[in-house]
Amino acid sequence: MDAVRLIRASRRALAESQDAPAITREAWQAQALAQAMGNRLAVEGPPELRGEALGLSEAGGRGCGGSAMPAIGAGGIRAAQLTEYGDPHKALMGLAALLGEVGIALVGIASEAEEEGAYWHCMDAIDAADESRDRVLEIIRRLALRRSAEPESEPDSAA
Repeated sequence: MDAVRLIRASRRALAESQDAPAITREAWQAQALAQAMGNRLAVEGPPELRGEALGLSEAGGRGCGGSAMPAIGAGGIRAAQLTEYGDPHKALMGLAALLGEVGIALVGIASEAEEEGAYWHCMDAIDAADESRDRVLEIIRRLALRRSAEPESEPDSAA
């Protein structure tokens, strides 16, 4: 599935999440998607973006790794459905927005956490989402620089 469609599905699922377990599950899904997109960009993208793409993959992996994997449910892991990037700029902008929304949703959970362990788990997840978002924004910046450095093709003068 196209990255933009997966991001759209993730944003919709996050918006529909009503409780802490559902929001946590969607935060995990978003980080898994960031990891998958970073991996794909590192392999298929421009060589000068490989370092940042690998950094995104690692940050996403930290956000969805460990023993804190939530029960995913019938839909499975969305990131496993990633088959193509589509428009990289649009996909990365969507991912940045998704990760920002994840951070905001997690702040809401952290502020209502009654257990100290739950609070710190949310704080770790917020940090991971923020780091992933920072990596995405850096990749977007570098793509823009790359585009502006490319020579523009001259129009045909034959008429």
